[in-house]
Amino acid sequence: MLFSSMTFIYLFLPVVLVLYFVLKPKYRNYVLLLASIIFYAWGEPKYVVIMFLTILINYFGAILIDKFHKYKAPILITAIICDLSFLIYFKYFNFIIDNFNSLFNGSIEPLNIIMPIGISFYTFQAMSYIIDVYRSEVKVQKNIYKLALFICLFPQLIAGPILKYHDVEAQIENRKVDFDKVNIGVKRFIIGLSKKVLIANTMGLVADKIFAQNPHCFSHSTAWLGAISYSLQLYFDFSGYSDMAIGLGLILGFNFMENFNYPYISRSVSEFWRRWHISLSTWFKQYVYIPLGGNRGSQLTTCRNLGVVFLLTGIWHGASWTFVLWGIWHGLFIIIEKMLNIKEYEKQTHPLWQEILRHIYCIIIFVTGWVIFRADNIKYACDYLLNMFGLLHVHKKDFVYSISYYFDNLTIIIMVIAILCAIPVFKNIIKIENKYLKAFVNIWLLFLFFFSTIKLASDTYNPFIYFRF
Repeated sequence: MLFSSMTFIYLFLPVVLVLYFVLKPKYRNYVLLLASIIFYAWGEPKYVVIMFLTILINYFGAILIDKFHKYKAPILITAIICDLSFLIYFKYFNFIIDNFNSLFNGSIEPLNIIMPIGISFYTFQAMSYIIDVYRSEVKVQKNIYKLALFICLFPQLIAGPILKYHDVEAQIENRKVDFDKVNIGVKRFIIGLSKKVLIANTMGLVADKIFAQNPHCFSHSTAWLGAISYSLQLYFDFSGYSDMAIGLGLILGFNFMENFNYPYISRSVSEFWRRWHISLSTWFKQYVYIPLGGNRGSQLTTCRNLGVVFLLTGIWHGASWTFVLWGIWHGLFIIIEKMLNIKEYEKQTHPLWQEILRHIYCIIIFVTGWVIFRADNIKYACDYLLNMFGLLHVHKKDFVYSISYYFDNLTIIIMVIAILCAIPVFKNIIKIENKYLKAFVNIWLLFLFFFSTIKLASDTYNPFIYFRF
């Protein structure tokens, strides 16, 4: 079930909220747990079993770690292997088989495997819990219902933000629900819905049309249009979903971490990753980078640790060599910036022209990376990038459409709005105190909500990119 669906907005959510606020606080966790199970089972009920097994493995694993402290390391390793085995089977098994067949001329038939929605997200959440217990950073949760709620809480179940147990432990036990939180939460949900439906879907249509063609059969300017459109689609699709999740969390009394902080204003790749998918970046930092040694060793060791993290980041996103290459691409520039001590450079004041050049450099890196990310295979990615930079021989006689085909007036307006909304022009707009501006913002949000739901009802195009991951 998508947040950006009429079923969720007009059926599921109202029923859940009525029950949540009508019943006594002591029953609210049970309402959320049941709602989360129904939410997940809506599209593919059989995969609830996998989520239940993940909950049981980490519940009993943490209890054993707490009880048999002397053997906590092998217990933790066993639990993590079990967690990752589900992820590897459902997400990577056929990828492994395909590569084995290619390398050794094998003939193993791939299996008909459908990946459970959100498995990458809830697996990482479950692992954060048992690792936190192992580190003695949190107490073991002996109430299985509360642990289950943490792992499968529906607002962030299928696309994050990836919660870490030590961040929400107290909120699961006791949280405050008040008008201010609900007010901000509703507004945040509407903003996220609008970003997804009005901007991401519009940009996605443009990107899909271009990426469906052979790179030899469209112009360099069309190639750039496709790359930029996809960059905007991906940002507004994922950040919009995160906004909706954070908004729903606030309505229910939870404070989830921010997942995006205007990443497209970054002036280095390092800064980009401090602003993009923050919950994933911090997860890898806390549970992979620091345990590997972080930056405590030599520069070579630090570069190795960064390389491992970004290789895993690419693999986490999907079972394809394009994702691996995308992770390596970003890791390469992170390592270069680390060697150049970019963090110290960023603390200094520099002329405007240097800041502009740094921003252009970062835009080129992440837009290029998104082409690799979007492409179906590495050859397509290479051809597309060669086209973008004028290095591919294109066949003008084979051009199906000119660049003007992809632009109508509404698309141009939406793209301009998208670029404006990708920079902090409207930051904190929902927290304005002036009563006249506040009234204007509220009216505008009602209009956005109405227009978004009308578009949902009338359109059949409503993809969600991160369902793939």
